[in-house]
Order: sequence, then structure tokens, then C-alpha cells
Amino acid sequence: MIVDVHSHNLQPEHWGDEHKTNWEPAYGQPYPTVTPELFDTVMTEAGVDVAVVFGLAASARGVHTPNSFVAQFCAEAKTPTVAFTAIDPLDVNWRDQLEEAIELGFRGIKLYPVLSLFDPMSRDFDEFYRIATRNNLVLLWHMGATPSPQGRLSLSQPLVVEEVARRHPDLKQVMAHMGHPWQRDANVVLRKHANVYADVSASWSRPMDGYLALVHAQEWGVVPKLLFGSDFPLWTPAIALERLRALATLRAGDLPHVLEETVESIIHRDTLALLNIPDPRN
Repeated sequence: MIVDVHSHNLQPEHWGDEHKTNWEPAYGQPYPTVTPELFDTVMTEAGVDVAVVFGLAASARGVHTPNSFVAQFCAEAKTPTVAFTAIDPLDVNWRDQLEEAIELGFRGIKLYPVLSLFDPMSRDFDEFYRIATRNNLVLLWHMGATPSPQGRLSLSQPLVVEEVARRHPDLKQVMAHMGHPWQRDANVVLRKHANVYADVSASWSRPMDGYLALVHAQEWGVVPKLLFGSDFPLWTPAIALERLRALATLRAGDLPHVLEETVESIIHRDTLALLNIPDPRN
């Protein structure tokens, strides 16, 4: 089974002016329109069995994907999907948004502190975390870099998840992108906290960083906590799989290298079981 734990369905209009202003210059292209038909095509092409899908929320930058849109998208897609809500905990109505997501059967929450500018370590958000824990919702954090000058990188470092995990040890959390460029920090957090995981999405975008991230994961013994994610539509799942596998072909003399079995175990990880998410195919 292949589970893509990191795919996006937000539309260009959900970005406000953030993508056009700050992301297009960095990535060299506008954000595409993601339809259920396109989603099904790329997931089928790669042999993805189940995809976790979500939008983004960062009110400080005018970024927001409504719960209703995600629910309708998943209803129209033929690919078995698991819907996550995207919430900015600084919104005054975050409780209403979260209650709506729970009623819709969503299984997790995508958080984007680097752009929404909320401090995950603040105890102001402990109630938010407690509600998520009580309702068996997974937190999937964007961890790491952003091209946005308004973003705050100090809020996007894996050690902020370490503090959340200390206070909320039963909360399932996933650090996206292995926290790039702080992947070694992410591996240390993975080893320390039983309910913290990381997805490898975008690890292949900078091959040296990806190579070191997976070698360090082997040395720290945390490979079983790494999950496959494509970061679609930045990459199709097929390209993500190809480039992830390519990391296992790199060699640097006699230095340790990424094992092929490491990569294959990530691709075929039973992510749904680890995160306690019901299989939507059943």
C-alpha cells in the first residue's frame, strides 16, 4: 500500500496575493488549478492507494481554504482520500472551524505557523491541542523554509514541535518535509517522542540535504517514523517517488549512504495505522 500523507487541493484564489507576490518569483510559475480529475490522474499514475488532502490557512497573509471546499473535493475525487482541515489558531472562530471539520469527518489539521505567525509553543494554544487530542485528530505541521519575506522562520523549526509534544504526549503530530533545512533536529525529535512523525515530502528537492536527512534518520534509528508525501501539486506523486528513490543511488566515497530498503520502507509505510486513521477504502 502507498499512502500519500501530504497533498494539497487548495485553489489559486485560496492564496490571496501571497503566492503571486512571494512564491511565483521563487518557483517560477503560478499556482495551478487542482481539480478532482487531475488529482485522480496523478494519484492513479503513481499507484497511490490513499491520499491525505488539505488546503492552507494563514490569515495574516490572506490564505484560507474552506472546510466545505475540501469536503466537496474529496466527495468528487475517486481516489480514496482522508480530509484534513487547515486552521489558523489565531482566528477568533477557530473553534467553529474545528467543530465543523469534526462534523464533516475530517481526521487531521494542517498548521502553517511560519505564515500565520502563531507561536506553537505558547500555552495560549493548549486548549486547541487538547481538543485535537480528545478527537483523535492528527496535526500536520509545515516545518521549515518559506520564500515569503513576511514569514517567521523561528516558528517553523522542529524544536517547536518538541515543546508541544512534551506537554501533549498523546497528540499525533507529523512534521512536514522533515523540517527542512533542520532535518537533523527533526530526527532527534522523532527519536524522543513516540507520537511524533515526519513526512519526507520535498526531501528530493535539494538532494544533498535529502541524502543527509535520510542517512541521519538511519543513524538515529527513526526510519520507521518517516512517511511518504508528495507535496502535490509542487510534484506529482510519480515524480516524488522517482526522486525519493534516486536518493538511494547517491554515493560519497566510503561515507554512509541511503539504503534502498530505507526508501522502500518509507514508500510502503502503513501510515494510516501509525496515525490511527481509519482506512477510507473500508
